[in-house]
Amino acid sequence: MSEHTLRQVTVSDADIDEMAELLRVVFPEAEHFTSAALRWQYRDNPDGQVVGFNAWKEHVLAAHYVTIPLQARVHGRPERGLLSLNTATHPVHQGKGLFTKLAKATYEHAAAQGYGFVVGVANANSTHGFIKKLGFQLVSPLRAMMGFGPLPLSDGANGVAYEPLRSAASLQWRLAHPTYAYDLARSGSTRLLLSHRRQFGHTYVLQAERTTDQPPGIPVISAPVRKVWIGLDPAMRWNSTAYMNIPMRFRPSPLNLIFKDLTGQGRSLDANSVRFQAIDFDIL
Repeated sequence: MSEHTLRQVTVSDADIDEMAELLRVVFPEAEHFTSAALRWQYRDNPDGQVVGFNAWKEHVLAAHYVTIPLQARVHGRPERGLLSLNTATHPVHQGKGLFTKLAKATYEHAAAQGYGFVVGVANANSTHGFIKKLGFQLVSPLRAMMGFGPLPLSDGANGVAYEPLRSAASLQWRLAHPTYAYDLARSGSTRLLLSHRRQFGHTYVLQAERTTDQPPGIPVISAPVRKVWIGLDPAMRWNSTAYMNIPMRFRPSPLNLIFKDLTGQGRSLDANSVRFQAIDFDIL
């Protein structure tokens, strides 16, 4: 019998304070693991509250794993899915396989609740475990494009197998992060959502989209010249542009897009038909 008890994550203020404390212990340099940020992530998302499990040793929170709900079009059909998000195991309880147990419990529960898939972005340390122990597909490393001038977003691409679907409410929630701030800019017919955090010394583009919509409450600035865009999108035509894919040796870690089907159909994704930008995963 395991010495740890697994319980579904709940999101009262006291629960969130306890999970935030564990995350700060495991990641002491991370500024975003505040109770306010976790309330925003775990409870305020209009697509639903977090789905996840905690591991307890008596009254001590030993390990934590959550996914957050999202909407996406997968192989032409809208469905509910999950983004793999925060995971932490207290140093005293590491080496006991708790993350794998929590993740398997989460995915079993999510499938029973009608969620169709889990998507995530894994670093070099975690990719192997997601693939070998949890049955994820390694779709592709994400592009990290750095350069100058307009982003080469075309009018669209046919046959997209995966793309997130954002309602006005979900976009407004995404841009209401308690810790980080954002700006809005336009480059021709393309709307750019920009993070105040910088990547490789350049302006970090969370999203580039052909739309006339203006999210309320986000300052509008002039389009920056130097930009970094991270993701996958067949509508981005990078040839003959002033952008380069940052070599892996210059990145802190590769960012690998991973996918797990929860329907039992064994579905997978082709990296060339995936639309996935920083706004879809970088919600620290």
